[in-house]
Amino acid sequence: MAAPGWYSDPNDPAQLRWWDGSAWTANVRPAARPPPIPDRPVQPSADPPSAALTAAAGILERRVDELEERIAQLTREERALQTQLVETRDIQLLQEVGLYEYSHPLDSSAAYKEALAAIDVGMHALVKAGEAATGTKKWAINGSEKDGARMVADFCKLMLRAYNTEADNLVRTLKPYSVKSAIERLQKMRASISRLGASMKIEITERYHALRIEELQLTADFLAKVAEEKEKEREEKERLREEETARREYECEQARLEKEKAHYEVALDALRAKGDQVATAEAERKLAEIQSAIEGVLNRAANIRAGYVYVISNVGSFGDSVVKIGMTRRLDPMDRVRELGDASVPFRFDVHAIIFSDDAVGLETALHQRFAERKVNFVNPRREFFFVKPIEVRAALLELQGDLLRFVEVPEALEWHQSQAALRARGASEFKASSPP
Repeated sequence: MAAPGWYSDPNDPAQLRWWDGSAWTANVRPAARPPPIPDRPVQPSADPPSAALTAAAGILERRVDELEERIAQLTREERALQTQLVETRDIQLLQEVGLYEYSHPLDSSAAYKEALAAIDVGMHALVKAGEAATGTKKWAINGSEKDGARMVADFCKLMLRAYNTEADNLVRTLKPYSVKSAIERLQKMRASISRLGASMKIEITERYHALRIEELQLTADFLAKVAEEKEKEREEKERLREEETARREYECEQARLEKEKAHYEVALDALRAKGDQVATAEAERKLAEIQSAIEGVLNRAANIRAGYVYVISNVGSFGDSVVKIGMTRRLDPMDRVRELGDASVPFRFDVHAIIFSDDAVGLETALHQRFAERKVNFVNPRREFFFVKPIEVRAALLELQGDLLRFVEVPEALEWHQSQAALRARGASEFKASSPP
């Protein structure tokens, strides 16, 4: 160790330099070298180098073989565990879900309730008869077959209770799209019971297991049917509400026209009494127009197929390749378009075309059939959105309807463009509505 004040020279590590407490001085001296470390004597190997290398290589080969065997064992264990696992995560199941297919097609949810009640009766009958879970008849405890039979019966009840707990939980938490996963879990449960009760030959009978699987299938069908019925009920209420709104509009318009007609009739009588031929002719013409309007309203109210077919889009909400093709019987079809663009979507709809037709129902159906393979929603056919460009709808309307008085191919989408400009002004990244590939 260097004396106090002497430190390793920053310019030459081989010497020491004096530090006076505030600066380096010119005084230097050689740095003391550490004593040499004596070499450790190497023990001579009993084997020649070639023999040592061969032994080391043998050890490495045996270690590699052990590791490969361990990897193979872990792989076998992983495969065995994979066969016991059942995918239950909703996200994974939803990614693989397709159109739901009924295992037992019935007409209504009430019919499914009756079928489930019959399944419940059948399961209770098997349990009561002792045919839900069975075990060996030859089991003795301390030489007593009677005690052995009682023990087997108790274990059968215990295993059946565990099985039913799993089955009941699956029924309680079931979603229609997860029925296959639920059936797999129940089958794994039955296999586990058979494995654990192998010494007593305890197992859940095939008849009882089949009933519980059918219960799962019927429950999934019931849930899907209930959802389907609710959707139909909601859409029927929407249709009736639309029809009621149109009916009230017709009645109000007819009342307004009748009041206006009565006003002109009184005025016409006064003009005739005065002998004003010019004013009389004008009043008669106006009365004829009002009467024609009244007849038009009555005809439209009577003809439930008459109305307006509209073609609208919403670039900000759905992109530039999606249109909605619908029909309304309202006196002013724009009232319906404004309702669709309420708070449920971020931007108002743009109108490409509104066509009046005495058979608006038929025209709407023809357009829906024309673009049936390009629907956005293939599950609910009453959703009227299609992956179609407006210009394609225009071509179809020209073919089905003939001349079009007005068709807007490029939507204005004013709010959308203004919102994009505001985002750019703030330096935010521009939001882009997704379009189908």
